[in-house]
Amino acid sequence: MVTLLDGTIIAQALREKLKTRVEKLLRPPTLSIIQVGSDPASTVYVKNQKLKGEEIGIDTKIHQFNEITEVDLIHFISNELKNDDAIIVQLPLPKSIRTQKIISMIRPDQDVDGLHFINVGRRRLGYVEDVFWPCTPLACIEILNYYNIEIEGKHAVIVGRSNLVGRPLATFLEQRNATITQCHSRSKPLSKYTVQGDILIAAIGKARIITSDMVKEEAIVIDVGMNRDEKGKLCGDVDFKKVKEKCSFITPVPGGIGPITVMELFDNTVLASERKQN
Repeated sequence: MVTLLDGTIIAQALREKLKTRVEKLLRPPTLSIIQVGSDPASTVYVKNQKLKGEEIGIDTKIHQFNEITEVDLIHFISNELKNDDAIIVQLPLPKSIRTQKIISMIRPDQDVDGLHFINVGRRRLGYVEDVFWPCTPLACIEILNYYNIEIEGKHAVIVGRSNLVGRPLATFLEQRNATITQCHSRSKPLSKYTVQGDILIAAIGKARIITSDMVKEEAIVIDVGMNRDEKGKLCGDVDFKKVKEKCSFITPVPGGIGPITVMELFDNTVLASERKQN
């Protein structure tokens, strides 16, 4: 019988732990969220982040720019936000602004998204402490740990190779002694690889691309995708209804990785503040 990996329960437990850590600090952690443009979905998401951060006790500020040049944004980050504990940039940025250039202007100790090249490089060298890991890979590991799912010795197949999810997750799982296969949209046929996974993680951003015939019997399936189907309904990268009949563990969308990812962002923020205050 399949076990549903419920991210909301884990997120609630993490929230309470974070509140306790914040109460022990001399001052509230500070988090700045930068948004360029006025995309309605991004605006709602950013406002929700602010509300959730404030519930924990984090001083969360939104810096929204309808238009701004790359030079001015760099100046703003380097000067106006230099004393903040943590900074994140809502992606994607407009094409006129180089994303990696902006990320590199955030100091590594403020980079709670874990995208600065120094954080990336240190992770690849095997560092676990003193660097920030991206929040979604942390959420994937958190949910496996919570349900006592063994990672060592398992064959983990990751569908997706982004710097935000796929690549750091592969590094993380390899450090936990899993055997890694990393796929992407041009892996042909994709099912040749996915069907081998003891742990299958879908992070490619295509609605229900992982079907039941692509999944190994009794596999552990983690769905990172967040998509809208042809009817506008929120769904993941996995065909949940059919795949759940075949696997042993599976995350729902929504209610799986998403809520934990938000808490991992705040965990990184509190950690950044702790490092500065201790």
